[in-house]
Amino acid sequence: MPDFKPRHTQRARQLRNAATPAERMLWRYLARGQMGAKFSRQMPVGPYFADFLCRELGLVIELDGFSHNARPEYDLARDRWMAEQGLRVLRFPNAAVLREMEMVLAAVSAEISVLRGARDGPPRCD
Repeated sequence: MPDFKPRHTQRARQLRNAATPAERMLWRYLARGQMGAKFSRQMPVGPYFADFLCRELGLVIELDGFSHNARPEYDLARDRWMAEQGLRVLRFPNAAVLREMEMVLAAVSAEISVLRGARDGPPRCD
């Protein structure tokens, strides 16, 4: 798991204040542990900022808007770096969050369940 320090509080605050409508909408469901996992917004992770990060499970959720279409190689390198740090990245287009929120929430919920199962290990037979 990567070291999450030093915190770039000022930059993270700027990113939170400039959140896209899709980020704001998804945050309504991720805030306060409503999905069964605690997420933070715009968290510095190494040289990057994660749109949403669950430290406990090592889960990053990224929302992709128009700017991501222009530099797919950057996203690939970023996802590779995150995977090397032991983080799982889920990516959703902004349009999916705005139009198909139930599908996005189902995918996030399923990944949380998988990661919880992997962390807790197989059930014991005593």
